[in-house]
Amino acid sequence: MNRNRPIRVLIIDDSALVRRMASAALDSDPQIEVVGTAVDPLAAQEMIPALQPDVLTLDLEMPRMDGLTFLRLLMERSPLPVVVLSSLTTRGSDYALEALRLGAVEVIGKSGAASLEELGAELVLKVKAAAAARLGRAAGAFAPQPVPAGGKALPPAGHFDPRALVLLGASTGGTEALRAVLTQLPVEMPPIAVVQHIPALFSRNFAARLDALCALEVREATDGERLRPGTVLLAPGGHHLLLHWRGDHYIARITEGPLVWHQRPAVDLLFASAAAAGAGPRCLAGLLTGMGRDGAEGLLQLRQRGAVTFAQDEATSVVFGMPRAAWQAGATDTLLPLGGIAPFLLQSRVPAHADALTPAST
Repeated sequence: MNRNRPIRVLIIDDSALVRRMASAALDSDPQIEVVGTAVDPLAAQEMIPALQPDVLTLDLEMPRMDGLTFLRLLMERSPLPVVVLSSLTTRGSDYALEALRLGAVEVIGKSGAASLEELGAELVLKVKAAAAARLGRAAGAFAPQPVPAGGKALPPAGHFDPRALVLLGASTGGTEALRAVLTQLPVEMPPIAVVQHIPALFSRNFAARLDALCALEVREATDGERLRPGTVLLAPGGHHLLLHWRGDHYIARITEGPLVWHQRPAVDLLFASAAAAGAGPRCLAGLLTGMGRDGAEGLLQLRQRGAVTFAQDEATSVVFGMPRAAWQAGATDTLLPLGGIAPFLLQSRVPAHADALTPAST
């Protein structure tokens, strides 16, 4: 894409009010130009060749052709970065997650005109992230692995050092990247905590989808719960996830604090809280694909306290923003392809390789 010109955006939505408000929000940024609006996907199909947009915004529930069908055809024939606008409902959440699986880059939840007006700044950020995305880096990169025989039985008590911990942060392209990593991990893992930039109300369904695919138990974190081996806790959309050490275990704290790097949940807060809780040399932490620099500062704090840190490499990242920021900050000197992250997590549990995640002595 020519970075010397504005990002060209085509808005596809059957609501005239949404088209008008989205256009106003995007046109307010000098780096973005709305080149057209379409009332449905069929109209958009006719407009795309002439307008040559860089990014599409796409409603999912429209007449004549639904957004998911259009997205599937688009990705098969002539892929373009897509930002999905989806209703904040259970059905909207399911549609949005399916859109991400099909190749959409970003998703925004909306609950009417007032919601879209409030989300104007987020829409601008996500359109810019989509414009920077390289399609096909994460979506469909790895087929889900079957759940190993034995189901979700937890490992024996005392199998891991009680301070053992795995932390992951991701943004643009992260839903599919996390799926690729977590489906390759066995149930015999220390507690895992994850921040994925995702709208409120979408995270619970995302956790449920991962849980159905993984040997690990995956669920949305709740305030005050204990982190346990064999379990992945996902930060709720719209809330920060912090960790505290209580006696002999970590607990999750959920807060509606201010945005950090325009995000809530923020990876930096998760990482910094783990560092303050003493995770240190018993922690493995990494940043996956994502726009911006959220997580770099927290990852550096963990590394300075002895944690093993890593970031996804540029070749497999949808957006090499957060990983690049971590590399440049000195928060890690290890860049890994998406397919190498799960093996790295497993290998790094070996005491001879690193102090992190050393099994407790018997």
